[in-house]
Amino acid sequence: MSCPKPLAAAVLLLAATSAFPATRQVTLTVPTMDCATCPVTIKVALMKVPGVARAVVSYRHRTAVVTFDDAKADVRALTRATDGVGYPSFEADPR
Repeated sequence: MSCPKPLAAAVLLLAATSAFPATRQVTLTVPTMDCATCPVTIKVALMKVPGVARAVVSYRHRTAVVTFDDAKADVRALTRATDGVGYPSFEADPR
């Protein structure tokens, strides 16, 4: 028994798209941010991670919202970057 052509095409398309990188956004909690200049240091560190497209760091909320290419970076690389400049972080809402 063979699949109807539209169904076969849909299956192939779905299989192919899962292999491509995706833009992902993650919120990191950075609890040790304690001054107004901390966000600058954290943002610079995050932007140096290959694949990071954007980093918005909030001193008020003690968070960093990072947009990145998941084929080039992962949450572990992001947390290593903040840890490397003295600001340990963790994913706020892992999924």
